[in-house]
Amino acid sequence: VAVGRQALQANNSDSNIAVGSLALASNTTGFSNVAIGTQTLQSNTTGIYNVGVGHFALFSNTIGTDNVAIGALALDANTTGVSNIAIGSDALGANTTGIQNVAVGRGALLANTVGINNTAVGHFALSANTTGTNNVGIGREALTTNTTGIDNTAVGSLALQQNTTGTGNTAVGRLALQ
Repeated sequence: VAVGRQALQANNSDSNIAVGSLALASNTTGFSNVAIGTQTLQSNTTGIYNVGVGHFALFSNTIGTDNVAIGALALDANTTGVSNIAIGSDALGANTTGIQNVAVGRGALLANTVGINNTAVGHFALSANTTGTNNVGIGREALTTNTTGIDNTAVGSLALQQNTTGTGNTAVGRLALQ
């Protein structure tokens, strides 16, 4: 199903839904994708089982699979990353090849590029994370300056806010280990 200017224009596959101008425009053999919004999943060629809802959601995705992006610019830089979930404007916005990340909230995991297995829930939680792995930030700006640290857990608004490269830290409560 294609609704919108040049939606699914290069498609040679089945079971895709594209609603919006240039939605899934480059898709060739990718299947079982859903794109709703202007230029959503526009660059997808062979990626499968992706869902993008929102302006430019999953825009750069080419072969990435099993991704869910809901919100304007959510997962927009993703190219080959798999099994990522981004809900909120700019969530996982810089992610290119990172896998198994979950970001819920505006700007959550915003700078993540190749980080793996991170969970961020809250406005700008883990927003500076680039390559850090196995981190959990729950709360507004929890672990917000973490860039490469691994195995950190922060629960609470601004918890572990100043951690950048530390490893194995746990902070619970508002401003904990700030």
